[in-house]
Amino acid sequence: MRPLLARRTRHRLAADAALLAVAAAFAVPPLWLVLSSVDPEAGLRVRTPAHATLGNFSSVLTDEITFTPMLNSLLLCGGATLLTIACAALAAYPLSRYRSRFSRPYLLGLLFATCLPITAIMVPVYGLFVRINLIDTVYGTALFLATAQLPFAIWLMKNFMDGVPVLLEEAAWTDGAGRLQTLVRVVLPLMGPGVAVVTVYCFIMMWGNFFVPFMLLLTPDQLPASVSIFTFFGNYGQVAYGQLAAFSILYSTPVILLYALIARRLGGGFALGGAVKG
Repeated sequence: MRPLLARRTRHRLAADAALLAVAAAFAVPPLWLVLSSVDPEAGLRVRTPAHATLGNFSSVLTDEITFTPMLNSLLLCGGATLLTIACAALAAYPLSRYRSRFSRPYLLGLLFATCLPITAIMVPVYGLFVRINLIDTVYGTALFLATAQLPFAIWLMKNFMDGVPVLLEEAAWTDGAGRLQTLVRVVLPLMGPGVAVVTVYCFIMMWGNFFVPFMLLLTPDQLPASVSIFTFFGNYGQVAYGQLAAFSILYSTPVILLYALIARRLGGGFALGGAVKG
């Protein structure tokens, strides 16, 4: 009996050690980010700064480095996310409510479209944008970002929409509401956590996208923060690690705030228990 208990203890300790190693691997990069942002002599090593200072933040808090690129990112990713959510809701509704033998192949085709690497279609997209005068335009870049995220957004939105009872829509139809009114006033509010999940996912994916705006936007004043961060590697003889860390923290702040704002609603789930009673 004792050897068995000792063996279980060793296995548990080994599992705990492995989990701690994985946790440390994930914790080291954020720790380096925080420490380097207040270290005037930051390098690649994780170390406590001898003299902590906010000088790195002061250096990057300028219109050219931070404020203008961040505003460009908010306009670009925010507009593209709203477009994606609107189109995904309109596309997911018939897929969720109507049964057809083509629905499953269509959904599988959408899922396959999410697997295509963006580099595989970037060359023909660039040529198309040049022909139709969408190159170096914020709305053209936002349109492509929305299109790239749309397949997976439709897939997610359809799965969440399946959880909304059709009885609630039928009650709205009885009161004289149309299908579009039912979608906007009944279905989408009830699947609020699902819409929030899709919104956060799309926004995060667009916010961190470097390649698309780097290829489609040419004017420096229109570049988002995901591209302007590249200047810390290209315009200097060596990498300014302290400023890079400070800028990275500022760059991550909008995404963290967005998640914090909707985290409570995400945990609320779909409150449909009493909606179909009576």
